[in-house]
Formats: sequence, C-alpha cells, structure tokens
Amino acid sequence: MRQVRFIDPAGTTRTGEWIDGTIEFGDQEYDPADVRILPPSDPSKIVCIGLNYEDHAEESGMDLPERPWLFLKGPNTLAGHGDTVSPPSGKDQIDFEAELGVVIDRQCRHVDADDAMDLVRGFTCANDVSNRDDQYEEQNWVRGKAFDGAAPVGPVVATPDHVPDDASIELRVNGETKQSSSRSELIFSIPELIEEITTYLTLEPGDIVITGTPAGVGPLADGDHVEVEIEGIGTLEHGVDLS
Repeated sequence: MRQVRFIDPAGTTRTGEWIDGTIEFGDQEYDPADVRILPPSDPSKIVCIGLNYEDHAEESGMDLPERPWLFLKGPNTLAGHGDTVSPPSGKDQIDFEAELGVVIDRQCRHVDADDAMDLVRGFTCANDVSNRDDQYEEQNWVRGKAFDGAAPVGPVVATPDHVPDDASIELRVNGETKQSSSRSELIFSIPELIEEITTYLTLEPGDIVITGTPAGVGPLADGDHVEVEIEGIGTLEHGVDLS
C-alpha cells in the first residue's frame, strides 16, 4: 500500500491510497493534480542522519563515522509534494540531498535492532535541503538544516513490502540526474539507526527518520525543479525559490 494525505477540492483533509497515478478515497478517485498533497505524516520531529553513505563521506573529505551522526529538524521544516521551498535569502550555497525517509508507526524507546522494523509504518522520499553558508559556521546546524521548508517529504508512505532492500534512490534537477544510489549502500542499516536513536530519545507515531544521502550532493538555483525518486515509493517533486 502507498498511503497519501491530501486536501480535496472541497478543502477537507483526507488519507487515501495512491494507485497507478490516481488517489483513491472510499469510492472516490482524485487526480493528484487536482488536490494538494500533504506531507505523508505529522511528525513531532525529523531525526536526520549524517554521513551514512561511504561515497558521500568521501566526497565530503570526512572519515566514516563510528556511530550514526544524529541531528534534528522540527515540524516547521516540512514541505510537501508540489510545494516550493524558499530557503533563507542572501545565501551562496543551498544544496540538495536525496534521502530515504522512515515513518515511525508507534511510540518507542530503547528498541533492539532485531525488533525495529516492527515499529516502521513505511518509507517515503525526502530532500534534506541544506544551507551550507551557515551550516559550516555552527556546530548545531539549526540555521543550516532547520529553516522553514528544509525537509520536503512525500508524496506517500509506502509499506515496507513495497520497497526492496536494494531500492534505487535518484535525485534529478530540471530533469538531469545528480544522485543515483541504492538503499543497500547505507553504512548503518535502518534497524541499527532506530536502535541508536531510541537509546537517547523517544520516537512518536509519525516521526520521520531520514537516513542520509549518497554522493552527488550539489547546489540549487532559483527556479529549479527537483525530483527525488525511490523505487517502490514514487517521486517527490518540489520547486525552489531563492529570490
């Protein structure tokens, strides 16, 4: 199943199923172009992972981490499929980072890796939009990673059976492929990430863990159209306004 949250033409928030390019809710069908697609969950937080692909660590000139790097994005960072992201103005480098998102199904703490997948509602596409100007000047990355709209996610939550262990992950800017990798290339697996995160904090239903980005990270320009496509999930699309 691929579940989608949306606002219908009457202004009502619905949760339906995305099937063959159509949204189905009860006995009604909607064209995705005729509704507003919402982020696929309403998280209390987004837990982000840094340097979780070896090739990205290499292109960043950094050593591989001995344990997952964790940082947070708040609910203010959420943007949905079809939205336009407007990072802080006057910045020289705003980067894209395609990521696989993991949506948590129920409250959990101190989870063993062997049990972690039982707590996963499903997977979604994400873009960890990053303001490098400020990120490189601070240690907590609030300005660099947690500005409004810095986490486009969607368009759906796909149940785990839809997303292969080696699912392809691709990001395109204006139709040109910039990142291309696979879920199988993660340094720390999803169960390992959930175990580590819940050692320190409680995950709530709807919280999202974005699992790191592969090599190919690069800058965005005003007016860019971004697509993050993950096998088994679909394609997240959003615009960019740097004016």
